[in-house]
Amino acid sequence: MESPPELIDRAAALLRDARHICVLTGAGISAESGIPTFRDAQQGLWASYDPMQLATPEGFAEDPELVWRWYESRREYVRKAQPNPGHYALAELGLRARKLTLVTQNVDGLHQRAGSSEVVEYHGNILRDRCTAEQFVVDRAPEEAGTATLPRCAGCGALLRPDVVWFGEIIPRQALLLADAAAADCDVFLSVGTSSLVYPAAGLAESALRAGARVIEVNPNPTDLSRLADVQLRGPAGTVLPGLLARLGASGTS
Repeated sequence: MESPPELIDRAAALLRDARHICVLTGAGISAESGIPTFRDAQQGLWASYDPMQLATPEGFAEDPELVWRWYESRREYVRKAQPNPGHYALAELGLRARKLTLVTQNVDGLHQRAGSSEVVEYHGNILRDRCTAEQFVVDRAPEEAGTATLPRCAGCGALLRPDVVWFGEIIPRQALLLADAAAADCDVFLSVGTSSLVYPAAGLAESALRAGARVIEVNPNPTDLSRLADVQLRGPAGTVLPGLLARLGASGTS
């Protein structure tokens, strides 16, 4: 359903006058690029597995080969996916805004591929590997490339894991600090394609509201945030955000 022009104008006015925009994106914007959510990806062979087997430290310790097979299958979706108009619109908004902080719950790197810079990856990046011993993002050992063996760190030889936040794990400290600071400092909070159910990410909008920020929500469906939002724009991000950006241009925003 297309948002009324007056709502788009109101959102454009808020963005135009903003000193600092904090954007939070969720699975909805990636789904528009053909990347299934975690639950949606559990089809066929993976339908019989409990998420606790596939995305927890305990599951990895018990069967790292199973977990790696799961993540390699998900990486295939990500490698084939392309940024959609919503990603590109946010990258352009970042160039036009006085200050913009983009925080994403997605792990696919599509914002960076669309041209957004200094993206705060709240839940990590599925295409990176992390050493289980040193906890740093590292390269695989050269002899591991293209083999079916479990990947190991080129430096110390320890087992590698995907550089993503699993169930029961805490958000990386740097990402947490940057996102919290942006939410507390912004005067406009733009929520895009997120259910506003998963904490601590869902708490960022609440922090922004407590600090007096105005909230714009872009989502096809109502969420827990909707009743608190100043402007609700219903529809997919790939449609709503380019339209909002065009309205900014029509209004003479530099």
